[in-house]
Amino acid sequence: MTILQARPSRPGQSASTLRAPGLDWLLMAASLALVALGTLLVWSATSTRADLTGGDANAYLRKQLVNVAIGLVLMVAVMATDHRWVRILAPLAYVASVGGLVMVLVAGSTINGSRSWLQIGGMSIQPSEFAKLAVVIGMALVVAERTERRWGRTVRSLEVVAMLAIAGVPAALILLQPDLGTMLVLSATVFGVLAVAGAGRLWLAGLTVGAVVGATVAVVGGVLKPYQVDRFLAFTNPDLDPRGAGYNVEQARIAVGNGGLFGQGLFEGSQTRSGFVPEQHTDFIFTVAGEELGLVGAGILILLLAVVIWRSLTISAQAGDLFGRVAAAGIACWFGFQAFQNIGMCLGIMPVTGVPLPFVSYGGSSLFAGMLALGLLQNIHLRSTAPRR
Repeated sequence: MTILQARPSRPGQSASTLRAPGLDWLLMAASLALVALGTLLVWSATSTRADLTGGDANAYLRKQLVNVAIGLVLMVAVMATDHRWVRILAPLAYVASVGGLVMVLVAGSTINGSRSWLQIGGMSIQPSEFAKLAVVIGMALVVAERTERRWGRTVRSLEVVAMLAIAGVPAALILLQPDLGTMLVLSATVFGVLAVAGAGRLWLAGLTVGAVVGATVAVVGGVLKPYQVDRFLAFTNPDLDPRGAGYNVEQARIAVGNGGLFGQGLFEGSQTRSGFVPEQHTDFIFTVAGEELGLVGAGILILLLAVVIWRSLTISAQAGDLFGRVAAAGIACWFGFQAFQNIGMCLGIMPVTGVPLPFVSYGGSSLFAGMLALGLLQNIHLRSTAPRR
């Protein structure tokens, strides 16, 4: 329900001027459109895959609809929570996220070379997806709590160190899995949060140089596993191993190229129906859009993602406090880089790292984390646009 409240009159302004706080409906519409489109694409990618569905063409559709329903409940819960409780519960969310990552290393399941999953009953949970949001709100809380207690909003070196420590614990646990894709997304998110929070240029430059040196050491020193190195080599030249590491990239390019301008039609993609693209309902979901909806449909999907990122940055700019500004910007960085990484690997312009497309790929953990973030964005927006008393 929209509440209209009169604002105090100012010289030359009528006392009847009204302000109507409410949801960011453009953000909501774009996000829900992505979820709906993603559900259709997941259905199309799995309906003919008897090896996945056991002969039930609607199996993954029903599972994804359950995921969507749970995600909506989580979004509404965060959206309706008083903003003071959001800040109070932030440390608990961070601790729970770190605990989940520790549990993965102790009793997790290994899938595609990464020990990233917890089996809880009949459900698989990937704690690293929730760690992205936990790191964002943890860093936002640290910088807000320390800078709001003093005059000025300049972020000192001590705050930067504290923020890096908050991000460092989950990052180290994710590296131990190892989950290189999530680590790349988390690194880009942390950099964005520090930049928005006001970290000095020397800090940002130092972190950039450190990341390059660290990546070089990881490759040269044998820290990366052989299959991860093969993925990077296949990115530079898919022809090096067309039946192995380069297979995903080649098949993804073929699927996207098959779509042409308007696509082959939903549920009619030749590559998709034949199951040539591995993990097409998760990491390579964009190839289904490219093949079946064509350039136009894939372009609409990218446009919807751009709207979500734009509205997230707008909410950050309009936030009434430092916590909201930093948290919203961090979520925008997270969504933006992860979407670029996912779509880029489907087009062959980024290495294959196995990250889902926000709001679109199949999977509960990714969708739940995204809907929680959406709820937080709406919470920040509602607080920023509420009438001042």
